[in-house]
Amino acid sequence: MKIFNFKKIDAFATTNSAGNPAGYVKLNSQDEINEIEMQKIAKELKGFVNEVGFLFRDEKNIFNLKFYSSEKEVAFCGHATIAIMYDLIKNDVNLIDKNRLIIKTNRGVLSVENRLREEDAVFIMSPIPFKKDLSLKLQDITNNLKIEMEDIDNDYSISIINARLTTLLVPIKNLDSILKINPDFESLKHFCFSKEIDIIETFTKDVSDKSNDFRTRVFAPTFGYLEDPATGSGNSAFGYYLLNFGHFKKNTIMIEQNNDRNRFNIVKLQKKIDDEKNERILFGGNAINRIEGNYYLY
Repeated sequence: MKIFNFKKIDAFATTNSAGNPAGYVKLNSQDEINEIEMQKIAKELKGFVNEVGFLFRDEKNIFNLKFYSSEKEVAFCGHATIAIMYDLIKNDVNLIDKNRLIIKTNRGVLSVENRLREEDAVFIMSPIPFKKDLSLKLQDITNNLKIEMEDIDNDYSISIINARLTTLLVPIKNLDSILKINPDFESLKHFCFSKEIDIIETFTKDVSDKSNDFRTRVFAPTFGYLEDPATGSGNSAFGYYLLNFGHFKKNTIMIEQNNDRNRFNIVKLQKKIDDEKNERILFGGNAINRIEGNYYLY
């Protein structure tokens, strides 16, 4: 038996919404656990959290993160990163005043901006994205999402962008249309695997709260569940999409996300020029610690 420090933390939660649940296992060293054990924990937690993040700090003061869903290791998980880094900074007196931290993931080294004091949030700089060629038929997309052709907003383009996850972005005309989307899990999973798509993000400019900019819903059947209620990497791809098409017209884009008209989660997007003069997207938000204790792995 092994015992680990464990937390269940809801990322992007508000006082009116549940957020996106992430598991957090804090390690003293990488040697404490192996890949089989990490996968076992994530599988045992299926239905309780969407992904589990495992964190340890190396001798260079870089925070190493690995992520697992119930199905497989995940190269990067935005909501778990927000949850873990928000909790880590908030509860460590040696980190609370540090403006920037470095994390290492399977998809490279990323920076974390600490804005707890100013915005009660942490922001993660998304990796430089790449756009994939679109070779999908519109009818296949609508059939697998179980929507009608007239639900598509033709003022925006359908695109595939990878900002850690290959994301199919589908514009929807209005809030009623996006809220009624109810695809079949197995059919959508087969579609995503066959087209090498990690997640599908639907979006609309029609929002519940007019102080926000977009409503999104994200479907992630390849990770073992149908819908992701609040997403970092998917919304980062959406941010790059908005940049590419000239729709990122303000410093902060406010995203409502999930399928509840009024009890939605909030994800923030910002843009920033990096040290190499690339325009980058940052995604950010806060988190609420729901459960803390020991995890017993047999």
